[in-house]
Amino acid sequence: MHTPPRRRPSWPARLAVLIAAITSMTVLVGVAPAGASVYSSCTISRCSDARYASSVWASKGYPTSSGWYSWPDGRYNYTGGRFYNREGELPSGATYYEYDVYSRAKGAARDAYRIVVNRGTGAVWFSPNHYTDFYRL
Repeated sequence: MHTPPRRRPSWPARLAVLIAAITSMTVLVGVAPAGASVYSSCTISRCSDARYASSVWASKGYPTSSGWYSWPDGRYNYTGGRFYNREGELPSGATYYEYDVYSRAKGAARDAYRIVVNRGTGAVWFSPNHYTDFYRL
C-alpha cells in the first residue's frame, strides 16, 4: 500500500502556529518583550502633563510609600512605590520610584501614564505606555 506524502501546511499556517507558541511562552514565563526605547528628551504629547505631575509630586517630596495622595484638582493620585527597573531600560544602580501622571477618584483604576524618578540624581522619566518607552523630562 502506498501512502501519499504528507502535505506541509502553508506558510501563513506555520507562522500562526509560531506566533501562538511564542505568545504562550511569553505569558507562561512572564517575560516582557524587548524593544523598549529610552529617549533623552520629551517632546511627545502629554509631556507637559508629565512635567506638571512631576512638579506636584516634587512638592510632596516624591513619597516613597505606595498609596493615594490628594491632588490640587480635588481628586487623588497614586504612587506605586519602588520601581525596580527589571528590564534594565533605565540607568542601572539607581533606586527609582514610580508615580501616576493623572489624578482621578480615590480607588479608581490606574492608567498607563507614569513618571519614574531617580531620587539620587533627581532624573525624571515619563512613560506614556506603562514602561514600554521612557522620555527624560
